[in-house]
This record gives sequence, structure tokens and C-alpha cells, in this order.
Amino acid sequence: MQYIALVILGLIGGLIFPQAQAAPAIAMHGAPKYNTAATHFTYANPDAPKGGRLVLGRVGSFDSLQHFIVRGARVDGRRLTHQSLLARAYDEPFTLYGLIAEDVSTPPDRSSVTFRLRQGARFHDGSEITVDDVIFSLETLRTKGRPNHRYYYGQVAKIERPGPRRVTFRFKNNQNRELPLIMGMMPILSRDSLQGRDFNRVSLTPLMGSGPYMVDKVDAGHSVQYRRIKNHWAEKLLSQRGQNNFDLVRYDYYRDDSAMLEAFKAGKVDLRGETDPKLWAQAYDFPAQRRGDVKLMAFPHGRPAGMYAIALNTRRPIFQDRRVRAALAYAIDFKWLNKTLFHGAYKRTRSYFENSELAATKLPSPGEIALLAPFRGDLAEEVFTKVYAPPEADGSGRLRGNLRTARKLLSQAGWKIKDLKLVNDAGIRFQFEVMLIRRSNEKLALHLARNLEKLGIEVSIRTVDTAQYQQRTNTYDFDAMIYLWDPSLSPGNEQAFYWGTDAAGREGTRNYPGIRVPAIDNLVARISDAANRDDLVAAVRAMDRVLQWGHYVIPLFHLKADRVALWDRFGRPDLTPVYGFRLETWWAKPN
Repeated sequence: MQYIALVILGLIGGLIFPQAQAAPAIAMHGAPKYNTAATHFTYANPDAPKGGRLVLGRVGSFDSLQHFIVRGARVDGRRLTHQSLLARAYDEPFTLYGLIAEDVSTPPDRSSVTFRLRQGARFHDGSEITVDDVIFSLETLRTKGRPNHRYYYGQVAKIERPGPRRVTFRFKNNQNRELPLIMGMMPILSRDSLQGRDFNRVSLTPLMGSGPYMVDKVDAGHSVQYRRIKNHWAEKLLSQRGQNNFDLVRYDYYRDDSAMLEAFKAGKVDLRGETDPKLWAQAYDFPAQRRGDVKLMAFPHGRPAGMYAIALNTRRPIFQDRRVRAALAYAIDFKWLNKTLFHGAYKRTRSYFENSELAATKLPSPGEIALLAPFRGDLAEEVFTKVYAPPEADGSGRLRGNLRTARKLLSQAGWKIKDLKLVNDAGIRFQFEVMLIRRSNEKLALHLARNLEKLGIEVSIRTVDTAQYQQRTNTYDFDAMIYLWDPSLSPGNEQAFYWGTDAAGREGTRNYPGIRVPAIDNLVARISDAANRDDLVAAVRAMDRVLQWGHYVIPLFHLKADRVALWDRFGRPDLTPVYGFRLETWWAKPN
């Protein structure tokens, strides 16, 4: 069957299409890269051999194979077993291609989306994926799923079945142009397999999926192994060809990062992403690396570096004053840290979309001013008049000038020194805890604590295990923590999950600072509703400015490439996509 090589975008080259037409792909903005003649993504090798195994390490533990609920410590590997209606291409900002659905259509205003399911798309038990399964997935995830699922899928107002193997989702409004793509990424559950099963129960019994792998072995809390399904129904599709090449994929869990590093050096873990410059410079000088059996590689990428930062929980009274949050950033001497601890490897982060065109690095454009102007009375004046940069120091580690500035800001916010301790008018001492999950961050946290002690602030540092970390972050039971928000080149609905007012009051979101700012809510809606790339960039930069000058985090640093240590057991395509290397396109070398 032939399909029209067309994606309904509402606006392409100034032409407004009068009606929706089915197409095998959909892009957020612009036209898809691949047409119907393409056989594979260019960053995948269609002739990649199948076989072998890949063993990856993870820190912590797990007690659940139920990936779609907040409860429990979830095991890694969900994308191996569960698929969505459409699949993402990682060499485009945001374009989806056919997978469970063989085509997709949406009207110019994107008020609805229609999918036609592919004949032959099957669950692991051999049963066909039906429209009933798709509807069941939507209804289950928006009532019982994780908060992001409830938010996204709660925007569907009506479900229709316009024909065989077709399902239409009509949205509550047409102000969110990303929703058709969000629906395309919805994981599909088997309705029959979940009959009589409590969806919200933590369980080590796998859910029925349709992906290229099935759960093969589980050692509770220690490891999980997935086995490739030979001749999987999707393996020759454009979006899947040359991918999912290992017969076995296993995740082994270790008590901490040091144990996982030793396991890698012993050959028990095949590959390890390394973000610690000190370890990169010193920890990999061992016999296998000197022989060439282990390789250290850097993969450049074009995705935003994201915001790696110390998040300040504004649900805590001590962090509710913007001047206080701004003052704490003066206690970081990045130059000293980079020189002393990190071998000069890092770049300082100042934008939530660092390393991309989305970052606000200049004074606001007229378009950005227009978006921000209605909220001017509620925003810091710097949003309109200055370019944000985190406080700088001379690299000596003493921070005398910085701490004087911090002391002035704290005084303006009502905090004074009494008996060498910082207190407010009510006599409450300024003290807080920094929660960590990686011991490698302890020296960074101690640097902050030592400098804040000079201001009379008492900082304690606590490293917790995976289960406790997940529970405390889900319920926002922390004062401050180190976290990385990792955005895409095409931000959208997930920004409400990160920064939105509604997300601040729901458990399990990533609005860890507890941000409640009407201007951000409005800008998130503008981002989701952007009709073209220029509108998107303007809205993202405007939001970036509000976040920067809100001082909700203490920005840290980033690398401009992905550093990977790996045993020389693998082949990989020559091309690395813009989002970075993709392990699903690698393969095992013959022995």
C-alpha cells in the first residue's frame, strides 16, 4: 500500500492544508527528514549483525518491573519491552515515524490526531495490538499512571473509532500543537493481560509488551536480563532497521559508583558513561586500557547540555526569598572547582538550554519582550534588562568579594549574624541539608558548605540510597539536591512537568524547586502551541530568562561531549546523531 509522503503541519512554506491526510511520519516543525523511499535512519547500519550481549551497570537497586507508576524503585530497560504508536528519530529535533501505527493524520489546527494501527503489530504473546488496547492504554495511564502521563493524556476530551484499526483522539482545545506527537509516544499496554491485575501494585512480574525484547531473567534488586525476540514484527521498519542488535541486554546493579567502576575494570560491565573528569583523567589507567582492550571515547553532540545544578526547594521557607537564593550562588568558586577537582574539563552552565540556539545568552529580542511584557510587574526587572551569568570568582577559593555580596543580599532579606550563626527576626537559624545520590558529588557539596559556613549558614550533607532518593524526590522531602534537567532540541509539554504551577503541587514531577510563576505557565503554553521554529525559540528563550533570574537553582557545569569508557567488543555506525550516540544501533563484534 502506498502512502502520501506528507506530514500535516498546519503551516509548511506558508501553505495551509485544507484537510488532514494520512502520512507515515509527523514533525513538530518543518518537514520530516526521511521520505517513503528511505529504508533506515542514517545513524543506523541496516546490515548490522545480530547476536552477542551488552552488559550495563546501574547504581542502586530495584523492586519493581512496573514502569508506569510512581511507587517502587523501577528497573531500567522499559524501552526494550514496550513500544509506542510512533518512534522518534534522534537526528531531528522532534519527528516521529511509524511503528505500531503505520500512519498518522491531524488537521491544520491540530485539534485531534488519528492513527491507523499496523497489521501484524503484536504483543509478546502473539496477540494483535488493537484499537481496544490503545484506548485502554490511554484510559489507564491518565487515571493510574505517572504524573506526566496523567497530565498529557488528561488533555484528551473524546475518543473515536472512525474505521478499522483507526483511533482518533480529540483534544480539549487546539492550543497545544505538540499533543499529536505526545499521543504518538504513548506506550501501548495489553488490555487482556492486565485484566484482574492491580495496575498500581509494585511487582516483579513483567507487564506484557510489544518491544523487541522480553524479560528473560530477574535477580531481584541485583540484575535483570532481556532477550531479543528473533524476527520481531517491527525490525524491518524504517524506524527500527539496524537497531536492537544484541541478543541479550543485561543491567547489573551495584551499591555505589565505585563498585560499578571496579566491575567495569574487571570486564563485568561492558560500557560506562563517565561524567566525572577526575575519574576520566585518573581511574582508567589499568592494564586492559593500556593494551587497547578498553577504549576511552568522546562523542560530540548537538543537544542542549541542560541544567546541572543544586536545586533549592522553595517549598521550604528559607528558600522562598529570591534574594536568599541569589546569595547562595556566590558561595561557588567554579574556577577553583574546575581546576582543583575536575582537571579543567567543564564549562560553566548559565542557561537551562545551554549549548543550543534555545539558550538566552543575549538581551531579549522584541518578540521575547512582547511575550514577557504582560507579566512585567511580577518578574525581576533583570529579565528585561540584563543577560544572566552566574557569579564569577578569581579561582583562589577564598571568595571574599563574593561572600560580601552574599552577606548584603541576605541582610536585605532579613537574615543577620547572631553568635556566629545566621538567623532571621524570628530567631530561626539558617540551616539546610543537601541530599546526594552519588558519593562523587560530596566534595562539591562540601565546597558549598564550607563557604556558606563563613556566612553563618549550617549545611549538612547526606548521601542516600536509590530507594530513599526516589521516595524523597517524589514527595519533595528535601531541602536542596543536585540534579540534571536534560531538555531536548524541541521543548514542549514536558516543560509544564518541569516548571509548571500544577506540577509544583503534584507528587512525582520534576518541578523540584516548587516553581509557581504565572509567566512560566503562560510561556510553556506558548512553547507547546508554537506554529513554527522561530516562535518556539522566542518562547523558550523568554522562559529561560524567567528561570535564570528566579535563582531557583545554583548552576554548575557541563561537558560538550559524551565521554564513554568501553571494552573493545562492539561495532557502531560511523554517524553520531545530533542527540548523541545511540546504543540501540551498536552491535557485538564477532569473537
